[in-house]
Amino acid sequence: MAIKKTGGSTPATVALAKAGVSFELHPYEHDPRAASYGLEAAEALGVEPARVFKTLMASLDAQLVVAVVPVAGQLDLKALARALGGSKAVMAEVSVAERATGYVAGGISPVGQKRAYPSVLDSSAFDHPTIFVSGGRRGLDLEMTPADLVAITEAITAQIGR
Repeated sequence: MAIKKTGGSTPATVALAKAGVSFELHPYEHDPRAASYGLEAAEALGVEPARVFKTLMASLDAQLVVAVVPVAGQLDLKALARALGGSKAVMAEVSVAERATGYVAGGISPVGQKRAYPSVLDSSAFDHPTIFVSGGRRGLDLEMTPADLVAITEAITAQIGR
C-alpha cells in the first residue's frame, strides 16, 4: 500500500492496511464551495459518477446505520429500512453522523468509523470492477472492489439507491 506516497493516512486507510485489503488512494483538490462533494470527486478524478459512492448515516428505528449509494442518486429510506429489517429510517443529523463516525460531512468513509454500524452497500456497486468511496477526508477517495468493501464493513447489499 502506498499511503505515504499519496499524502497521508486516515482511520480508513489505517483500517484497510491493517486488514490487508487492497485499495488505491486518489487525492484531489477539494473546493469548499462545491455543491456536491461526491460529484466534485467524480469530476476531479475523471470517473463516471456511477462508480463514486457516498456514505450516509441514517437512524433506523432509533439505531444508527450506514448506507453507501452512488453520488448521482439518492438514498431510498424505505428500501434501507426493508434491507435491514426495520420499520422506519430517517436521515441522521449531520452533527450526529460526524460524532458517531469520527469524520466530517463530505469526508465520511464507510471504513474506519469509530465503531461498526449495520451497513448496506447499494447493489449497483457490483456493476463495476472497482468503486470509489471517501477516504476519510474531503479531497481523498479510496478505490477498491465492492467485495472488499462488503468484507471490511460487514455490509449487506441491496438496492437502496434511486
